[in-house]
Amino acid sequence: MNKHVIIIGSGLGGLTCGYILAKSGYRVTILEKHSQLGGCLQTFTRDGVKFETGMHYIGSMDDGQILNRFFRYFNLLDNVPISRLDTNGYDVISLAGQQFPIANGDENFVDTLSRFFPKERTNLHNYCGYINKITDYSVFYSDRERLHNNFLKEPAFIRSASEFISSSVNDPLLRSVLSGNLPLYAGIENKTPLYIHALIHDFYNNSAFRIIDGSDIIATSLTKSIRAMGGEVLTRCKVVKINCDNTKATSVSIDGEHGEITADYIISGMHPCRALELLDTPMIRKSYRARVNSLENTISNFTVYIRFKENVIPYQNHNLYYAVDPNIWENVSNYSTDKFPLGFLYMHNCSEPNQKYARGAILMSYMNFDDVAKWQATRIGQRGSEYENFKQEKAEQLLDLLEQQLPGTRLAINKYYTSSPLTYLDYTGTEKGSMYGILADCKNLLNTKILPRTKIPNLLLTGQNINIHGILGVMIGSVITAGELIDTHDIIKQIHEK
Repeated sequence: MNKHVIIIGSGLGGLTCGYILAKSGYRVTILEKHSQLGGCLQTFTRDGVKFETGMHYIGSMDDGQILNRFFRYFNLLDNVPISRLDTNGYDVISLAGQQFPIANGDENFVDTLSRFFPKERTNLHNYCGYINKITDYSVFYSDRERLHNNFLKEPAFIRSASEFISSSVNDPLLRSVLSGNLPLYAGIENKTPLYIHALIHDFYNNSAFRIIDGSDIIATSLTKSIRAMGGEVLTRCKVVKINCDNTKATSVSIDGEHGEITADYIISGMHPCRALELLDTPMIRKSYRARVNSLENTISNFTVYIRFKENVIPYQNHNLYYAVDPNIWENVSNYSTDKFPLGFLYMHNCSEPNQKYARGAILMSYMNFDDVAKWQATRIGQRGSEYENFKQEKAEQLLDLLEQQLPGTRLAINKYYTSSPLTYLDYTGTEKGSMYGILADCKNLLNTKILPRTKIPNLLLTGQNINIHGILGVMIGSVITAGELIDTHDIIKQIHEK
């Protein structure tokens, strides 16, 4: 009989890990506590408009590019419709009263920003060249078949993103522009490693797209494929305990009618803190628990989901980043309740090809969990008027800031909905509603890096805390996790096959 693998959580990490293992002959059972699959791939619909909860836009999807290869491997290419963002400015960074478009392709990127910063052209070329060296180093980006074992010693891992950007260009405003997409990784100055900034820049610089009508189609497609290969994907199955004997994990206990399920291997797609809460075994040392529980996590977010009046707002084929303080890094480190909001990320929903008018939009800003901690013991929909008034106040402040940048937007709004760090915590299970899980620290990378293998020999971890967050990072992390059970090089070879 084939080895049985239980995967806890149907987020992107759990689904892609399950796909790899099912394709390799394992008997896979994925257990999801919610009624909806997908984790951050989840969407929701209000009054006929579908909204993303996490996967807002993707990159590197042109033929031969890295995500395109992964989509082909995971049988997603023909099942996930996409719409290209403006190649001459897929992101627009709004700072100091100016708007700076971020264009696709190294030459276009350099040419576009050089119009604003002509003295920096050579520096911008060098900036792109160094980022290309970093991405080429990764076995997942190139056709190399050898994994590097000394990657943690490379400059991209022990050098901070903020220091690299500051040393790459001379103009302070250009430094802020190059840091403008910081909400994609919620970086901390002098902590967040260069490799995170480099991989994200390269990912979108190659090409940028929105998923038409919601990223939940990815979860649906992966689930269908896993089931077609004989796997199970079950909803409303909340794992309450991972059971162990003296040497290994033996089963999981599920709240409700499913009882206990045994397996040869168990993979947790949850935040490591949540996984540790399910374990009561001396195989997990107190020192390891203490280290994981003490790790700093990235900041959370507050989001306004906007439904527009029909045929009023032209569809915006780019994403808008705005920061009050031109020093982008200050938006996280100097966050406080009374200063909210210090900036935002604003995106239109794409519901159809060649869209002319926006039906909905997403407006996001940083928010600390402490701002909503006093309501943590309450349940969704039952948090009371004080909480609802708090969310409305923050939404109005955020919409006022958007109106300053895009006058007339408020008049086009039919209705809006909100989510807070509590909402993110409820649906993703991350620590304090963290957007991107554990914060990597280039000064202490070994202690802030979570490996897929645990001290329990048949218990593995996957998800955004393994490798890097984001759709590509999580897929790569799934390969790393699955590589503990099967040949990693064989998976990589299949991904790179034309």
